[in-house]
Amino acid sequence: MSRIIAVEHLTLDGVMQAPGRADEDTRDGFPHGGWAHRHADPEQAQFMGRHMAANRGALLLGRRTYEDFAGYWPRQTGDPMADALDKTEKIVASRTGSGPLAWQNSTWLGGDAATAVPELRRRQPDRNLVVLGSGELVRSLLRHDLIDEYLWLIHPLVLGTGRRLFDGVEPVGLRPVETVVTGAGVVITTYRRGGERTTR
Repeated sequence: MSRIIAVEHLTLDGVMQAPGRADEDTRDGFPHGGWAHRHADPEQAQFMGRHMAANRGALLLGRRTYEDFAGYWPRQTGDPMADALDKTEKIVASRTGSGPLAWQNSTWLGGDAATAVPELRRRQPDRNLVVLGSGELVRSLLRHDLIDEYLWLIHPLVLGTGRRLFDGVEPVGLRPVETVVTGAGVVITTYRRGGERTTR
């Protein structure tokens, strides 16, 4: 059975908005875009490279994240990450998306994610689906208990404002699997579903 793996950069206060660039996502007047770069180091890059190699499959992206990636990564010629993303199948979850997608190996996944994603898993039982960013999609999958594994890169930083991963979701029980701390202080931690859900 394929797994759905959500990979997220987070601050200590749970913010996931715009880790990559200043102009990545300025909704609600968010002024802190690009916050993840200050903690990037070779140790983090090597870990993520191993993780992506071990979980070969398709990327499952929300529409906003896909459009951001498609506007940036195809222009980064000679970058190993860009080359890997070009070759990877990219499935874009959107209720309204239609027509051809310009970035190679990209297709639409129409309909409601809670219905469409389980069907996608049934059609492709031997391939993992890796979600990068895509906060609204992740929260939708969370609400329907469809995420099997979480890989969080927790940065030693508190922002105080910004969109948070777990805004508006019910309690979720998780089981810790692995934790690594990089030299730059990023806690890379893996959880799988199955822990105790109660808050009492």
